[in-house]
Amino acid sequence: MVSDMTKADPDIVALDVTRALDEDIGTGDVSAQLIPANQTAVARIVSRESAVLSGTAWADAAFRRVSPGTRVDWTATDGDRLFPEQVLCRVSGPARALLTAERVALNFLQTLGATATLTRRFVEAVEGTGARILDTRKTLPGLRYAQKRAVTDGGGTNHRLGLYDMVMLKENHIRAAGSITEAVRAARIVGRDLPLEVEVETLEQLEEALGAGVKRVLLDNFSLPKLREAVAVNQGRAELESSGNVTLETVRDVAETGVDYISIGALTKHVRAVDLSMRFVD
Repeated sequence: MVSDMTKADPDIVALDVTRALDEDIGTGDVSAQLIPANQTAVARIVSRESAVLSGTAWADAAFRRVSPGTRVDWTATDGDRLFPEQVLCRVSGPARALLTAERVALNFLQTLGATATLTRRFVEAVEGTGARILDTRKTLPGLRYAQKRAVTDGGGTNHRLGLYDMVMLKENHIRAAGSITEAVRAARIVGRDLPLEVEVETLEQLEEALGAGVKRVLLDNFSLPKLREAVAVNQGRAELESSGNVTLETVRDVAETGVDYISIGALTKHVRAVDLSMRFVD
């Protein structure tokens, strides 16, 4: 499980931004060379729609990676709700540098803001039920950490960051091992002190997992009646996570069955970029 997402890891941010700038700039920003090298400028980044802000550390790093002297003054912070025509920040520095960094900075803000915004909608939809919204590993390649941090900006909770920080036994692991009981036995040897979760597809498999002493179980594609049965069978012995085709229209019904967690891949893989723009000001 991810232990701390309260502050963006500067090393990861630097790697993400360097990779993105290298991809975009290549051998040089030809268009920016139209601007005199000594010209300075001030720009504002503005939200064109309601959203949740995320990715400020990545935007900061993009501007400063191109020109260390660039100044970014934010009027909002990660996790804040944004409104149409709201100014998010004021950026000042060499005009060429602002133009070169613009797209990469906006790409991070727009993509991470999309994840934070959708997460907030799901979190608000289950408010008062006690269920917590989780992300998954279904992230954009290379942006695992960034998107998972955006989930926390939206009020969600991180599931495992990767294959190394939690043992999760899914259908194919169980098939390969022969049974849930055998898979759990092997996992406790290999995974040692790591958290363990088992995915089940039937109430019978849930019973087997509980019998093996599993303390966290993922209920894969259970219908609402089956979720309620699972909660009754569990009787508080394990934490229960519901997963599979959950939408904003159905998430509250799922939460009201009494499960502890609801994991939603759409938070990170079905993203629609937030509409932001950067404009120079006089």
